[in-house]
Amino acid sequence: MRLISRSPDETERVGFRIGRLLAAGDVVKLYGDLGAGKTTMIKGIARAFGIERDKVISPSFTIITEYEATPRFVHVDLYRIEGGIDLASTGFRDCFDDHSVVVVEWPEHGGDELPEDAVVVRITNTGLEEREIVIEGIDEEAWHNL
Repeated sequence: MRLISRSPDETERVGFRIGRLLAAGDVVKLYGDLGAGKTTMIKGIARAFGIERDKVISPSFTIITEYEATPRFVHVDLYRIEGGIDLASTGFRDCFDDHSVVVVEWPEHGGDELPEDAVVVRITNTGLEEREIVIEGIDEEAWHNL
């Protein structure tokens, strides 16, 4: 599915809709350049689980941030990871279980450590505030019925 967002608010609303379709055990791989709107998207996804948007920050230095929600919401940022050794020391593998929703920024830094069966979201800057958002792995019929 391909969408156009014309503002950060629209990007967050798309994230909220994605979040509404996620369940425990789901993983989202979120791709995009610096400044593409990944954290804004995650704020929307987290809001779908009752997490206040201002509580969500990019965990670039902590790598993994867990939020109290049902199911547990885990935000992972692999921007600073450089290879499997660094990743293994983070507790990264422990994030993936049947009781959590995990959203991973910079999944390309995770190599083979990420589950293949995941929702994939790609955000591309197409203008000053305009973004193209491509979503794979979401049921389009369910999306349109939200």
